[in-house]
Amino acid sequence: MGYQNFISSDYFDNSKKNLATYGLKDKLLFKESVPYLERLERPFYAKYLTVTNHVPYTLDKVDQDANFKTSNSGSKVVDNYFITNHYLDQSVQEFFTYLKTSGLYDNTMVVLYGDHYGISSTDYKSLAAATGKKSSSWTDLDSQNVQKVPLIIHIPGMTDGGVNHTYGGEIDVLPTIEHLMGISTSKYLQLGQDLLSQNRSQLVVMRNGDWVSPTLASISKKIWDVQIKKEIKNLTDVQKKQVTANSKAAEQKLNVSDEMNERNLLRFYQNGFVKNKISSSDYSVKKTVNRLKTSSNNKNSTSLFAKNDKKSTYSDYTTDAPEIKTYQFKNLFK
Repeated sequence: MGYQNFISSDYFDNSKKNLATYGLKDKLLFKESVPYLERLERPFYAKYLTVTNHVPYTLDKVDQDANFKTSNSGSKVVDNYFITNHYLDQSVQEFFTYLKTSGLYDNTMVVLYGDHYGISSTDYKSLAAATGKKSSSWTDLDSQNVQKVPLIIHIPGMTDGGVNHTYGGEIDVLPTIEHLMGISTSKYLQLGQDLLSQNRSQLVVMRNGDWVSPTLASISKKIWDVQIKKEIKNLTDVQKKQVTANSKAAEQKLNVSDEMNERNLLRFYQNGFVKNKISSSDYSVKKTVNRLKTSSNNKNSTSLFAKNDKKSTYSDYTTDAPEIKTYQFKNLFK
């Protein structure tokens, strides 16, 4: 897919105490990524996949914040969900502190987002209790709203930020970031839209054909008033027109997506893209380390490692992760 480097679990100490259900605990992941992050040529794009805040939301007692009070919903899954969320928050805070200490902060846009919902339908009754709702009054619209994921974009120096309640989907993240970076999207074929644009559709389409907009939602063939969160039994003529238009647009979006994916239509789209040479994408540990080592030791290197007189910033990273005391750091750049 064009990634130059892929840092996998092979690079880390995978002792049982260091792992969550799906991989390295977040605080360890961020700190132990430093030797590779600092050797990337700037400007770079780096993507982290954190896994501690993931179902079944289990976290060793030693990693939990004794001062953090979670919910008392009656469900371990729901209560632990907030505990692992808090752990992730602390991990991100430590990472931001490192970015500032190392000097990366001032020139770095940080984008945080979730890739899917957190709590499944089997725990909605307990989630309702945790959010102050009665489980007996939980609706299909409530279930749809649980599908929301966080999207946070942080840019140093910007002072006019805040919470934006526009409706969008994950396909909108890329064009939003591109415009914030001053990159024109006019020459690219993209299905997403800039979330910060005033002139955009706010129709979010689900895989099963359901859709949500700022005013109306269609869920399991029932129409809802999004503002008052009530099902509409009798639509006005204006509402009928909007439902028809939104349903048609939703169907078109899904059809276009299916055509592109099932028939691999992007193979015909060559505008502005360079074909990735699969043969050169060697992600083995040895090849990757050598590639990063060679690049960052080059006299013209723009990497943080080179700019720091070829001294690692690993020691600049501070974490309160208890496992770090016994963590077996793999210095692959010796």
